[in-house]
Amino acid sequence: MATNRVTAAEVRPGASWSRLLVQHLTRGQIVQYAGASGDFNPLHTDEPYAVGVAGYPSVFAHGMLTMALAGSALTDLFGADSLARFGGRFRAQVWPDDTLTAGLRVEECSEDGSSAVIALRVVNQLEIVVFEGSADVRVGRRSAV
Repeated sequence: MATNRVTAAEVRPGASWSRLLVQHLTRGQIVQYAGASGDFNPLHTDEPYAVGVAGYPSVFAHGMLTMALAGSALTDLFGADSLARFGGRFRAQVWPDDTLTAGLRVEECSEDGSSAVIALRVVNQLEIVVFEGSADVRVGRRSAV
């Protein structure tokens, strides 16, 4: 099976990657996330409420959906079992039809190369930052040759 994971040799300070997280996020995906998370706040699921009562131009995605998509970039690159810490801040709302792309950069590596700090930034199709965060990941050791 093909993998998109980076190798330990590729994880060095300044290394960076980009990952498409979602192209044209649908209202259906937002509602599916509401069902999966149990968060049926009408700001995310009820267009008349979001527009008419709350004054937003539309419903918008849950912040945790954005964070989950961002986290998938980390686990795709480093593996699900490598994530030791992950946190961040929501910077802007994510709307239906948005396309999100994550940029990841190695900020620092441990002396023995077994772990790294990754900076993560998610932008929409207008290059507006919607999420910024960082993660500590464990990096696989290269096998001796």
